[in-house]
Amino acid sequence: MKSSKLILAAVLAAATALTGCSANTTSSESTASESVNSSAASTAESAPAQDANDAESSTVSTAQAATAESAATAEAEDDEDYNTGDASLDNPRNQDDIGDNELLVLSFGTSFNDSRRLTIGAIENDLETAFPDYSVRRGFTANIVIDHVNRRDGEKIDDIGESLDRAVANGVKNLVVQPTHLMNGLEYDELCGKIADYSDAFEKVVIGDPLLTSDEDFQTVADAIVDWTKDYDDGETAIVFMGHGTEAESNAVYQKMQDLLTSGGHTNYFVGTVEAAPSLDDVIAAVKAGEYKKVVLEPLMVVAGDHANNDMAGDEDDSWKSAFEKEGYEVTCLLRGLGENETIRQLYVAHAQAAVNAIAQ
Repeated sequence: MKSSKLILAAVLAAATALTGCSANTTSSESTASESVNSSAASTAESAPAQDANDAESSTVSTAQAATAESAATAEAEDDEDYNTGDASLDNPRNQDDIGDNELLVLSFGTSFNDSRRLTIGAIENDLETAFPDYSVRRGFTANIVIDHVNRRDGEKIDDIGESLDRAVANGVKNLVVQPTHLMNGLEYDELCGKIADYSDAFEKVVIGDPLLTSDEDFQTVADAIVDWTKDYDDGETAIVFMGHGTEAESNAVYQKMQDLLTSGGHTNYFVGTVEAAPSLDDVIAAVKAGEYKKVVLEPLMVVAGDHANNDMAGDEDDSWKSAFEKEGYEVTCLLRGLGENETIRQLYVAHAQAAVNAIAQ
């Protein structure tokens, strides 16, 4: 069908970029970086391994994992002593009455209500303004985030399957999917596959590119974050962006962004990751090589969620803030996600425009 061909064309086009849709890369999306209930996930993952050939044992393992995750999630929610904002101000965009044309915005998600509204919500609003002939709807890829928000705040956000089922039930003919992922990687590949499974349900389907796809995208984002932090660029301040990171090949986007900033003369700008390279130790060493007195920390993630608030700006000894303070720097933390930046939101709009144009062909 034509829809299947459109999906394949989108995937092949993305594959020509640095981090294209491929089966051997791993996403480190911010938005894929949000692991709000990491303790729950860790507990579930640490449940006793069972013999894969033993169906009964496997069932027990699944039940144990589910029980462990549920208990750990409940405990994490009980211990959540910070206010993430008013969920009622957010629009989950799970309404019916979609019409013929839908623009489905797929994000990893975050349980930080204010950040979700100011980042993912702002991207969705800009897309709605740019494409009045399309009904904009939301889907999250992280069910652990969806469940957390639903239990804590009573807000129901569709996952990928639910959002696609909603589109089918509403008789959508033309489906444009715009991910808010930072890069092409495993998660992007997975959503491509899931959407392809539904391709016969629509007349046309096109998937837009993630944020950092072409060289022009990298330059646009680099210029945007430099302009965003110019008030702190006083000659004695190191400006550090924290990404998520992955051990897979797609982690190269962080070094590419670092090289682009350095070659552009922004030698006091540094890019690091929580879970890969450049590591926090790498960034501290690079900052110490300069003569800086102050450090500004900001997430290189679409949202400012768990990683930004805790790994970056938390008061624990192992946070980035604490690490730099131990080195004698005066530290300022900017808790804002990339989705709050208008230039970056318009880059998502541009990617969606390319997908809408493909639908019209």
